[in-house]
Amino acid sequence: MRYTVRLESRAERELKALADDVLRRVDAKLRVLATNPRPRGVKKLRGREGEGWRVRVGDYRILYTVDEADRVVSVYRIAYRARAYRRGR
Repeated sequence: MRYTVRLESRAERELKALADDVLRRVDAKLRVLATNPRPRGVKKLRGREGEGWRVRVGDYRILYTVDEADRVVSVYRIAYRARAYRRGR
């Protein structure tokens, strides 16, 4: 069963700002999330981001939540690892 991958506005802006090589790798990982929202290497977030998951794409992180009932993966951040977990930036 496939999941729908939705990008929140912030994640969409961050995706558009990526370099072409990183964009291709992130796009490939987003396609994987559509078939398996918890692929190998995924981590459950703790602390403030406790409801979500993160997956690595080189030095970048994709942060997202999964709604099993509606089969939706909501991506809310795509950022360089040092900035991915900061709020409001």
